[in-house]
Amino acid sequence: MSDELTPATLATALLASVGALLRRARQTRVEGELTMPERAALSLLDRAGPTTSAALARQEQITAQAMGATLGGLQARGLIERSPDPQDGRRVVLALTDAGRQALKDKRSARTELLALALADGFTPGELEQLAAAAPLLDRLAQRI
Repeated sequence: MSDELTPATLATALLASVGALLRRARQTRVEGELTMPERAALSLLDRAGPTTSAALARQEQITAQAMGATLGGLQARGLIERSPDPQDGRRVVLALTDAGRQALKDKRSARTELLALALADGFTPGELEQLAAAAPLLDRLAQRI
């Protein structure tokens, strides 16, 4: 490792570049696509399974009112469903529908397509090989944090 390339300088460069890539991928929207709060709520339901609106709001660290507005839109589009909590009939449990799972899958596919288009436009075969070699290393780095 050269004198100029230290773990600290590399960490700074990686955080800046990977952070910029993720921000751009998340900010780019396709017409009719999920908003960031909608995607976050669906992803939480996908990972954790059925839960309450209050639990989702706590996990996202937003108000119950903000989460309620997001969930109302998702329910209107048929992406989530509400049912009585089997343990406490006064509470409502939210669950992902098949359409909600498909919307998440489509979003992931749209991001992949966006990235593929960017790679195809302006990167040399050598640069693509470098990025391909870096991908497993970035994954390994993520596992160690």
